[in-house]
Amino acid sequence: MSQSYSPSPLNTERRFTREAQAGTVGIGGDNPIRVQSMLTSDTRETEACVEEALGLASAGCEIVRVTAQTRKIAANLENIHAGIRKHDIGVPIVADIHFKPDAAMEAVKWVEKVRVNPGNYADKKKFAVIEYTNEDYAAELQRIDEEFTPLVLEAKKRGVGMRIGTNHGSLSDRIMNRFGDTPRGMVESALEFARIARKHDYHQFVFSMKASNPKVMIEAYRLLVARLYEEGDDWNYPIHLGVTEAGDGEDGRIKSAIGIGSLLVDGVGDTIRVSLTEDAIYEIPVARTLVNIIREIRNAGQDLSIDLSWEDVPWNPFEYGRRHSSKIEVQGIPVGGGETIRVFTSRDKWNALAHKLDQMGEFQPEIIIDDAQVISIDPRDEAAVAELNAQIQPRMVTVEDGLDFTVISAFRLLAARVDARHPILLKDVLHPSDNSENDFLPTLLTASMNIGSLLCDGIGDAVLVQGEQAPGQSLRLSYNILQAAGARIFKTDYVACPSCGRTLFNLQTTTQKIREATGHLKGVRIAVMGCIVNGPGEMADADFGYVGGAPGKINLYVGKEPVKFNIPEDEAVNRLIDLIKEHDRWFEAPEPVGA
Repeated sequence: MSQSYSPSPLNTERRFTREAQAGTVGIGGDNPIRVQSMLTSDTRETEACVEEALGLASAGCEIVRVTAQTRKIAANLENIHAGIRKHDIGVPIVADIHFKPDAAMEAVKWVEKVRVNPGNYADKKKFAVIEYTNEDYAAELQRIDEEFTPLVLEAKKRGVGMRIGTNHGSLSDRIMNRFGDTPRGMVESALEFARIARKHDYHQFVFSMKASNPKVMIEAYRLLVARLYEEGDDWNYPIHLGVTEAGDGEDGRIKSAIGIGSLLVDGVGDTIRVSLTEDAIYEIPVARTLVNIIREIRNAGQDLSIDLSWEDVPWNPFEYGRRHSSKIEVQGIPVGGGETIRVFTSRDKWNALAHKLDQMGEFQPEIIIDDAQVISIDPRDEAAVAELNAQIQPRMVTVEDGLDFTVISAFRLLAARVDARHPILLKDVLHPSDNSENDFLPTLLTASMNIGSLLCDGIGDAVLVQGEQAPGQSLRLSYNILQAAGARIFKTDYVACPSCGRTLFNLQTTTQKIREATGHLKGVRIAVMGCIVNGPGEMADADFGYVGGAPGKINLYVGKEPVKFNIPEDEAVNRLIDLIKEHDRWFEAPEPVGA
């Protein structure tokens, strides 16, 4: 691709975009990065929606989204909007639309912004394999044009903004059969809708490219921005960032930080939503902390004297591939050369944990950095780089502590300048923490963003968390980042959507029940989806799915295929276990140590 997604691999400056309005809130341009969330309340319950929206706004949420499943439900947005405005709160309301153009046409009357998903707006996904000729494809585009144009014209007339929001896994059959279930397919799907909007001189829109897999999400956004550069200067539309179905707890925060944070560091992103399977109010401090971290990075600036172009790096930012280092042994453990990504710790932390290593399960320290003879260099020091590259044997290398250098930029420069044969030890920070009272949320988000972003670039053969002093907590964080980045799978992986007004069961309690029953199934990926919108498509590459089919009824999936229907909710978790057993993926949980 002739134009990459950012000026250089070391860029931290924000990409400049045109401004898109959502009511009185500007997105992009000179505006700050906006934080948004989505109501979990049923859109038919006006008072509950108003109360939740007011709570979000008071917590710092700048844009609130509400689902609108049908035209009749969308009509109640009038009451929700009026109820919020009675409290003199100007937070913009966004209607979330899937499948139903008539719901969008109703919603646009009452809200400041409408979100449409190109994968299912006027498209019914059948997972059908169809050979589209160029004429067939053109006819499909004409049909979409006829369905989408009325909304574009009405939004333009009313001054309503729009998000053209592609989701991985809910791509239309048309896109799937031409481009596959790929980042490119996600981008092309969005651009088709954008061209229709532009044809009518409508520009008040933003793009999103959401996926539950951070690697796919990052690649899709990068590809989108690169394509926008190719299309021309007037395609500088704002970007909405989010990892969809990130899950709950620490895992959900880590996965969100990897996807959202890595793009923000690169200068991409104008508004963000952290999607957690928790009450929406808990998303706001995570998002705001991420924004603050990025602000601090940009305020610190970057060494502009370093010249590193995309032609100088050995990785492809649009397609994951692990850096080809040589395998070496460090303290008797193989590192690099495609081996498992290892977890380092300090001698002090190892000593603090030595008496209970047998109780720590998978969270084991593997290599002590103090004894590992790792070479630490400043990647800007050409003499140090040349000395390392002149060594006959490959050596473990890392970035020297104490440098005033953005972590991601430092390790990218290291990966570009040292020979690929030298394995790299990643660090979360270059200034190890000496404060045991540090707030853990910024520590967690910083570590996830820095290490996770580099892992998704294919850089790194081992990791070391230095920003967290607590020994056990730093190791847990190391392993959870590796899991979320798809770099080392050591436990069950969950894809769980955030609750919203479409949800047909209590997502939070159900997700916890499923975790308790299946949390020992290392390497199994389970999707927990509140409704069909976040069902077979959004599950993407999950092994098994638990999806709301109707009130009180659950459908079970193997991959994207529904196999069990209308199971009573109180039986569904046990039936999911039976399904996993049928496919020979079940094993009994080990007895706890000391039991």
